[in-house]
Amino acid sequence: MGEVTVVGGGVGGMAAALLLARQGRRVRLYERLPRLGGKLAEHRRDGFTFSLGPSLLTMPDVFRGLGLRRDLAEPAELCRYRFADGRVLTARRDPALMAVEVDRLAPGEGASWRAFHAWAAGCLDAAGRTVFAGPLPRSPRGGRLADLRAVAPGRTLHGQARRFFRDPRLVQYVDRYATYAGSDPFRAPAALGCIPALEHGQGGWYVPGGLARLAEDLAALLDEAGVEVHLSAPVAAVEERGGRVTGLRLAGGERVPADVVVVNADAAQLYGHLLPDRRRLRRVAALGTSSSVLLLLAGVEGRTPGLTHHTVVFSRDYAREFADLFGARLPPRDPTVYIGCSAVDDPSQAPTGAENWVMLVNVPARDPERWPQSVESYRDMVLERLAERGHDLAGRLRFVDVFTPADVRDRYGCWGGAVYGGASNRVLAPFLRPGNRGPRRGLYLVGGSVHPGGGLPLVVLGARIVADLVAQDVPPGGGGR
Repeated sequence: MGEVTVVGGGVGGMAAALLLARQGRRVRLYERLPRLGGKLAEHRRDGFTFSLGPSLLTMPDVFRGLGLRRDLAEPAELCRYRFADGRVLTARRDPALMAVEVDRLAPGEGASWRAFHAWAAGCLDAAGRTVFAGPLPRSPRGGRLADLRAVAPGRTLHGQARRFFRDPRLVQYVDRYATYAGSDPFRAPAALGCIPALEHGQGGWYVPGGLARLAEDLAALLDEAGVEVHLSAPVAAVEERGGRVTGLRLAGGERVPADVVVVNADAAQLYGHLLPDRRRLRRVAALGTSSSVLLLLAGVEGRTPGLTHHTVVFSRDYAREFADLFGARLPPRDPTVYIGCSAVDDPSQAPTGAENWVMLVNVPARDPERWPQSVESYRDMVLERLAERGHDLAGRLRFVDVFTPADVRDRYGCWGGAVYGGASNRVLAPFLRPGNRGPRRGLYLVGGSVHPGGGLPLVVLGARIVADLVAQDVPPGGGGR
């Protein structure tokens, strides 16, 4: 009936294990950490809870399709963007209200935003038929011409933004969406501009109690489906014979036979260590690494008037910021800072009268020991920049804990601490990303470093793609291809 082993208990691995178990297969999952969820994690201290991973949930129906029924909460605003000149753009979910907010920031640009949103919605529809639906063809020529046109082929996200907007602040707002894939808007494909259509169409949601509750819900579904879960069980190798996988070898030496191996690990980790393959590893390396993150996790005394759940404080010069990040591979001298404060909508996340601030800065995927300044010095600079732009925490900080690219690397096995594996810094990046069917029969890949990409809904869509491929290749009760 098809023995399946899953390497890695991140959300993609959990979803793949669940879907494959529902096909009637015996599924065993091995996770090297003592918990499930991967990057869907949190940090707790002194009554404060901080998300270490995703800060919001989009495409909630993708999770409902797995059987999750937890109630969700929708913040009053999608996000509040503060620009270097002090002006603010409030992102409303309703597209008509969003156009009004755009006009308030830049008179006359509301119509431009409506046109941009219409293009983004068309791009999203095309993605639903292609990128989200299954493996991509080897080249763009293999797809439908209408879908290819819809995603503005050959154009960067920055170039597409400039087609719609005259105001540089609105171009910067659109460019921000490249960071959702850890990439550079001046090189990333225009197709990343479909993300606003997701946010304004399906909303950006919060899970009361913290997004890590989703991992707990998935764990319960795995138990119901009979998936055999092994925690604190690192895998040393994916074993093969005659061009077909035969199972796993655990770090302790035990061998686990399997007809199907699904790897929910960084693609560089797979081809560099678990199943060495120099040619595949070179392809992964050729993409370059996506960005990593520096997280400042601050327990803040008092409540901040007017603070929203999600705030973005933009740098003055976006081009220079990304030149630092991907050119010089240094922490930006003038960084954009995301501020997340779930206590705005969920009092359980901080003690009474206090706030839990997660301040995120995009930094290179490399060891902070190679930065020109210490992590502590850079932390202080970030806090100073925020103070200059209206978010002064002087005298209010109970503590600031720091989470660095080294933590991402060591905790999750990500190459250099890259959050999304390879960067999407080429206009044809979706066609270059590692695929879901591996180079050995019975081997499949899922997770943020492979097709269709990173983020909670995309790794679940990737799990669906993998489950469909396994059903085609190794029918339950059959011998497989």
